[in-house]
Amino acid sequence: MKIAVASGKGGTGKTSVTVNLALSLGKTQVLDCDVEEPNVHILLRPKVGDTFPVELLVPKILEERCDYCGECARFCQFNALFVAGETAMVFPELCHSCGGCTIVCLRDAIVEEPRQIGRVIKCKAGDIDLVYGEINVGEALAVPIIAAVKDHIDEKRTVILDSAPGSACPLVETVHGVDFCLLVTEPTPFGLHDLEVAVEVVQILDIPMGVVVNFAGIGDRGVYDFCEEQGIPIMMEVPFDRRIAELYSRGVPFVEAMPEWRQKFIDLVDQIGEEVAK
Repeated sequence: MKIAVASGKGGTGKTSVTVNLALSLGKTQVLDCDVEEPNVHILLRPKVGDTFPVELLVPKILEERCDYCGECARFCQFNALFVAGETAMVFPELCHSCGGCTIVCLRDAIVEEPRQIGRVIKCKAGDIDLVYGEINVGEALAVPIIAAVKDHIDEKRTVILDSAPGSACPLVETVHGVDFCLLVTEPTPFGLHDLEVAVEVVQILDIPMGVVVNFAGIGDRGVYDFCEEQGIPIMMEVPFDRRIAELYSRGVPFVEAMPEWRQKFIDLVDQIGEEVAK
């Protein structure tokens, strides 16, 4: 199975659930798709692996051919091209690499050249294969790097994808094509609000889902009432526990110090399998 672990907001414990789930199962593949702030490798402490650049094709204007008609700038919906007088400029950070400017240019004055926007790192932590992406500082497009990370999916293994927080394009790209989406939330008004948005996105994508409530025991019953109303199963609760927090602050996955939790995560995967089979 391919299981995406996501959350509507940051700080709910999504990465902690991902790592402890992978360690409990063993022989899994983990894809850290939070390319703007990957941190699964901090907890898994993998051996150094292979690095692959992620590149996009961006336009380059050939001044000797350009007549400064401005058609390319008018076409670009992202303002990556600017033409005024006898000046033509490209803003590569804004380019979405659609290639449309090369089509509308009647003088063949635009060619495309590769530009690196990030990288993918592939490594190993025990019997767990880890793939994660890193976006270059200042870049805005996370989705192409997430897609590059997903290109390394091992179809022969159980794959756990750690999504970026929120409910925007990185979430959509991460959960697209998975078998199940596990939404991690906290029982607070903020947790409920962002869970509602994330649930709406996953429902539109028509992906089965369940909820893990982290920091159980604080806040209110809003998350539980919402899940009951929507028919979304609450598949696990992780208590608001000082020992778990202390272990996380030291970069130690809590199943390593609290082995009784391993079976709970294994049971969680069994529940997921039952939901997928429905």
